[in-house]
Amino acid sequence: MVKKLTPMSEDFNQWYTEIVQLADLADYSPVKGTKVIKPYGYAIWENIQSYLDKRFKETGHKNAIFQCLYPNHL
Repeated sequence: MVKKLTPMSEDFNQWYTEIVQLADLADYSPVKGTKVIKPYGYAIWENIQSYLDKRFKETGHKNAIFQCLYPNHL
């Protein structure tokens, strides 16, 4: 049975989540609030990173990573 997608114009967040799941790009992780990026999703991420890295270097900007995990008590 084919699942009907939520229309993007109706609920963008739900539509995006469904697309990512159906394309097998990422899945829920055992850690609440996090996802695991699967191989095809990671390949897309690497292409985005490569493009942005070139653009950053052209404009003199530097890369940085900021972790997004927060303790339960917040």
